[in-house]
Amino acid sequence: MLFNVSHRMLRALAIPVLMLPVAASSQTSPFLTGATALQSNILAWLTPIAVILIMALGAMAMANRLAWGWCLGAILGIAIAFGAPQIVTWVRSMFGV
Repeated sequence: MLFNVSHRMLRALAIPVLMLPVAASSQTSPFLTGATALQSNILAWLTPIAVILIMALGAMAMANRLAWGWCLGAILGIAIAFGAPQIVTWVRSMFGV
């Protein structure tokens, strides 16, 4: 009887252990997790820098010292920096990746 109970317990424990590879394969890759963390850190640093840049461009415009190339470059750079995830998704969908 004791042998039979331990056999049942072994079977009960074996089923979750055998299902671990299935659960592990459904997780995201370590590269994707690291890339997502890097992206969020870069955006966290870039947000105040972009605000300061816009303030500096406004001050230069008030002093009539602004070349419009700098203004357009700043707008384009901010749009690319903050829109990078959407741009990557769009380009990947164009090529079917």
